[in-house]
Parts: sequence; structure tokens; C-alpha cells
Amino acid sequence: MLTKDNIQENDVALWVSLHFIHGLGNAGICQLLAKFGSPEAIFSAKVHQLREVVDDDVAQKISSGVDVELIQPTLDWLHKDDTHIVTLADETYPQCLLEITNPPAVLYAIGDLRWLNHPSIAIVGSRNSTPQGEKNAEDFAASLCNYGLCVVSGMALGIDAAAHRGAIKANGATIAVVGTGLDIVYPARHRDLAHKIAERGLILSEFPLGTPSKAQNFPRRNRIISGLSLGCLVVEANVDSGSLITARMAAEQGREVFAIPGSIHSPVAKGCHQLIKHGAKLVENTEDIVEELKNLLPDISPMGLTAETERNASEPNTVLVCMGFDAIDFETILTVSGLTTETLSAMLMVMELEGKVTTLSGGKYQRLI
Repeated sequence: MLTKDNIQENDVALWVSLHFIHGLGNAGICQLLAKFGSPEAIFSAKVHQLREVVDDDVAQKISSGVDVELIQPTLDWLHKDDTHIVTLADETYPQCLLEITNPPAVLYAIGDLRWLNHPSIAIVGSRNSTPQGEKNAEDFAASLCNYGLCVVSGMALGIDAAAHRGAIKANGATIAVVGTGLDIVYPARHRDLAHKIAERGLILSEFPLGTPSKAQNFPRRNRIISGLSLGCLVVEANVDSGSLITARMAAEQGREVFAIPGSIHSPVAKGCHQLIKHGAKLVENTEDIVEELKNLLPDISPMGLTAETERNASEPNTVLVCMGFDAIDFETILTVSGLTTETLSAMLMVMELEGKVTTLSGGKYQRLI
């Protein structure tokens, strides 16, 4: 149990205490750290020193010390399995978030922290998605996971949830950045999905435990979704969709922006068309994204396979992995798999008879399972 006697020895407690101070915020915490160097030094500072950085009300709150009762539930939460608090001072803090405006000073997480610094792609879109849009989100997520990327989204209804499902189905990793405290699942119907995400990747929030679902929290968390990622794919979006905020933030952060086109008569295609008009890359398959990111990920290959394992690939399942979930031509499969022309031709014929792949016009193949 934390007490006032040992509070200065508990670095996490001091970070959480700063995070709970109303009116301070991420920018205020960063400014205090720049002047004093550490949370311990901040809480040890005199009021007049604190006033040089923050207003009097915040300075008085800091000077009054840590509210042990307020932060104890959060520290108790840390004793649960796979729960974490990551601060700006931690080695596990995602380095890409240091590049964005107003980086979160404190992150709450459930799952595996290694994904915080793994190459990732954001997939976002409308909550009022179409069945085809959700299928596209699932397929793109699965295929991008096969290239070794982690899929980041917001666990909202529609496209977000489909992106997470696609990553999970492909046995890939996924991060859900949510707009509530991590003791709350929103929407509630995604409780099972949240459990699977925590097993396959990470659930992340900058909001303290107990923070309910508030409309203003979701646009705010979008900068983290885009900030964690090399690029942002918008699958479906109305012109007033929150996913366009994520795309705009991605562009401002220097990330790549991708959009899938749709029917000119579909409301959920208009946002994507607007993005494309303003410079987003129109994508029809995973290779369009991979090609754009190859300079950022020079060794990118399906499932993170090494050149040696690609050359030695001989199992049908490995060929399926090389294919991904988008239409792909024979020469590309041949190059990635490292097989001979005769061997690959025979394997594709067998897999087509087994219903695992189908032949498309233009000499391309499509994975069916």
C-alpha cells in the first residue's frame, strides 16, 4: 500500500499523480519536466518555482503533494496481468510519438508492450460501414499483417473493429487506441474483441482509469492512432467522419495517407474521394501500400520472412502467406516464394482444385482462405 512516507520512492505514482492534476495536461507536464527534470523534482519544488511554468491553481495542487487515495486504484490496477503504465521516461515509450504534437506523457496499456515500437499501419473508417467495407478492412488488415506490420485502429464499430478482426484472423498483431479509461470497454459489445486484442497485441489509452466515453476524447486519441503508424489507410468515410481527422493528423505528422475509392453514389465513399483529391494515395490492393512504404521498411516481406526462408519456401501454406489476401500475379508469388516456375505452377493448380485459390482475369490469383 502506498503511503505518504514512501511516495517519493514510487516513480510511477508520481507520474500518475501529475496525470491526475486537473488543468495541467501533457504540455504542462512536459514543460515542468523540461525545467525540473523529473516528477520527484517537480513535487519537491517550491510554489514560486512552479508558478514560473504553470498557473497558480496548478502550482498549489502540485505543492499540496500526492493524493494517495486518488491514485491508489490505478496502482492496484497495475497488479493485474499484462497491465502497464508507460511514461515519457520509459525505454518502451513509442519513439514515433515523440515526433508528434502534444505527445501523451502517460500511457495506460493492456497486453504486450513490444508492439509499441513495432512498424505499424493505421486502418480506420466509418462506424456506419457497409458489408463490403468491413470485408475490405479485414482483408487489408490480414494482408498487411502478413507483411509483418502491426495494425492500429480505434476499436470503434464498423471499419475499426473489422481491421482488428482481420489482424487477429491472420495471427497478426493489433493495437486498439481507445477514448476511455482502460477499466471501461466502449462500445460494450466489443468486450470479447477487446479481450482478443489484448491477447494478440495491445489496448492503449492516454486517459486515466475511470474516464468515461466522451465525444471530445475520440478526436483527441486519433493523433495517437496516426502517430503510432507509418501510414494511415481510410477504408470508408463520410465527409464528416472522424477518420478524416485521423487522416489529416497523419498528413500533418508526415505519415503516408491511403484511401480506398468507392461508388460515386455511396456516402461512405465521399470522404475517401475527398482525401484522394487532396493527395492521398488511391489503393486497390496491399501492394499499393507496401510499395509506398518500402523505403521506410526496406526489408519488408510477408510475415517478416527472411530472404533465406523465402528461398526455401515449399509448403502450400507458405505460398498462401506470400499471396496475402489481394489479387496477385504469378511473377510476384514466384519472386517472394523463391520456388521454381514448375513447382509453383503445380502447387497453384493443386490449391485451386482444393478451393484455396482461384484464377482471375489478367493472369492473377486470389487467395480464398
